[in-house]
Amino acid sequence: MVLAVPEGAHAVRLGNEASIRQQLTGLAPRAHYSVTFSAARTCAQAEQLNVTVGPESGELPIQTVYTCSGWDSYSYAFRARHTTAWLTVHNPGVEEDPACGPLVDAFAIKTLNPPHHEKGNMLKNGDFEDGPYIAPDNAWGLLVPPMDEDDVSPLPGWMIMSDTKSVKYVDAAHHKVPHGSYAVELVAGSECALLQEAWTVAGRAYRLSFSVGDAGNGCAQPLAVRASAGYSSQVVTYESQGTGGSRRGELEFAAIADVTRVVFQSANHYMKPDGTLCGPVVDDVSLVSVPKHEARLLFM
Repeated sequence: MVLAVPEGAHAVRLGNEASIRQQLTGLAPRAHYSVTFSAARTCAQAEQLNVTVGPESGELPIQTVYTCSGWDSYSYAFRARHTTAWLTVHNPGVEEDPACGPLVDAFAIKTLNPPHHEKGNMLKNGDFEDGPYIAPDNAWGLLVPPMDEDDVSPLPGWMIMSDTKSVKYVDAAHHKVPHGSYAVELVAGSECALLQEAWTVAGRAYRLSFSVGDAGNGCAQPLAVRASAGYSSQVVTYESQGTGGSRRGELEFAAIADVTRVVFQSANHYMKPDGTLCGPVVDDVSLVSVPKHEARLLFM
């Protein structure tokens, strides 16, 4: 079996119940960190990796391949409890073929900024400028896998909800990004949701604004994003030529509770000519309270 290695000349294949581990030192207690690495499955369709740092652990499903090379880069986040912790990556699978087992390579760690609001925006990290480390030679983006609601997110302020699918974190160095240096590509259709909860006042009017575009990666087709807040939703379509570009979308709604969940999903599944998954890019998201005189017009 001949397997390509994404970086350098060597990688590690994890056999059945195999693990690799390294002690992390110099951590700041209570600080948030993201771990990024590349992984590829070899044979099985349902391979996964368990990542553990101290008492925290998570499962990274790697059965869906998002690149034509067979390698994807993943992110995982954790909150440091002490100044040192063991990082462990474990293959829990039991494959019939001993030559199978996922490959891992190119590990890195980054300190994450705490989620915070920008002036005039009720959402945290609405422009996605805070996020996991993307290597300078990574031209395919970084997957942010699904997580439990109590997990630390590699995208501060945001959660990814799905059973096995991910969203892709992309940078302006290798992709077309509507605003700033980073954005999120919704590559898994309606099977995955990008969401954040914001404090609201029931009955008050709000406006959700965002950019929808394409990453300039050949995803040439009408790309649609469904934005939802409370009981309201709006589908925004961008006529993509696969070369970049974006348009603004807006959703005005009345809050129905003290907490409103803002959700973004790709309205359809999309695929590039090479057979790899792609999707609309979401960026520059903001949530603001609508002034009373505008709110009266909204509900007339």
